[in-house]
Amino acid sequence: MKKLKVMSIFGTRPEAIKMAPVILELCKFPSEIESQVAVTAQHREMLDQVLRLFDIRPDFDLNIMSEGQTLFDITSRALLGLDKVLSAAAPDVILVHGDTTTTFAGALAAFYHQIEVGHVEAGLRTRNKFSPYPEEMNRRLTGSLADLNFAPTETAKNNLLREGVDSDKIFVTGNTVIDALYKTVRADFKFSNELGRVDYDDKKIILVTTHRRENLGEPLRQVYKALKSLVEEFPDVEIIFPVHKNPKVREVVREELGGLERVFLTDPLDYEPFANLMNRATLILTDSGGVQEEAPALGKPVLVLRDTTERPEALDAGTVKLIGTNREKVYGAAKVLLTDAAEYKKMAEARSPYGDGHAAERIVKVLLWRHKFFSERPEEFRS
Repeated sequence: MKKLKVMSIFGTRPEAIKMAPVILELCKFPSEIESQVAVTAQHREMLDQVLRLFDIRPDFDLNIMSEGQTLFDITSRALLGLDKVLSAAAPDVILVHGDTTTTFAGALAAFYHQIEVGHVEAGLRTRNKFSPYPEEMNRRLTGSLADLNFAPTETAKNNLLREGVDSDKIFVTGNTVIDALYKTVRADFKFSNELGRVDYDDKKIILVTTHRRENLGEPLRQVYKALKSLVEEFPDVEIIFPVHKNPKVREVVREELGGLERVFLTDPLDYEPFANLMNRATLILTDSGGVQEEAPALGKPVLVLRDTTERPEALDAGTVKLIGTNREKVYGAAKVLLTDAAEYKKMAEARSPYGDGHAAERIVKVLLWRHKFFSERPEEFRS
């Protein structure tokens, strides 16, 4: 049979992390699959870290990132660049991941070329078009263009079914981020620079990440004031905060947390040290989507600094709590986990609903089955 030409398209660090296991799995079938990788480099430096870690060499690199880029810039540059890439490579299937602007542009470019679209991590929804922004509409629009929907959970599958997606086009696979996490976390991992000086054994480590557009300004200031109160009240607490490079984030962080004892402000971390830092943390405060999936797999309670989440499975399982950005709520929720051993244990020992480390295998098997290399529909993930 003719080889199946599969092109994976992504542009940011989170996409790269979650697509890396899929790309590595595609390469295990050289007789059946010709795998190609196209990156928009919507985020340049942060993307390159992950490509190096997983030894992925893109076949096409649009390198579209520019200083002060807007959503209009990203969308138009990605779409025009991918037009040329798809014309040259003529894949049979393109794979996009999740909910970035690259995701939507990749799906739209493939549609214009009448190429089959596979959507990895399909079906996540908040049903609020501006929360998260622009991710909610990116994934909804991508879902409208997708021919294959790789839903990470039954909840995501049910979201798609409610929207009228044919069940034959939905496959529950688990989340590929768990695959990546299990390949990366090591008990003997050694941190460098200031992270190597943190007392991970005798201190309670709060890991913090913030970057959402809807949280910029006063919402983030409220969060950082709560963190300041926590570190001042609890002498056994240390905060590690890899600070996003957005100047609007950095300015408020510097004003509220700069110079505080036992608060370690770092540049954004490469994926490998960040994954291992999650494994060493006591608890995590974040507005990230991916961290909501990763940390529960490591037994770490997560307090989500958002008013909505497209990952309700973790809420139902009890591994995360949605607390918003109000100063008193952030302070109160974190204090409970720092002082109430029973409440901490309940969250830490709740079962993660997001995967078993074999999502990429399922995705590739579905592609091979759909294109007649396998005769039986692969089994789906059950949490």
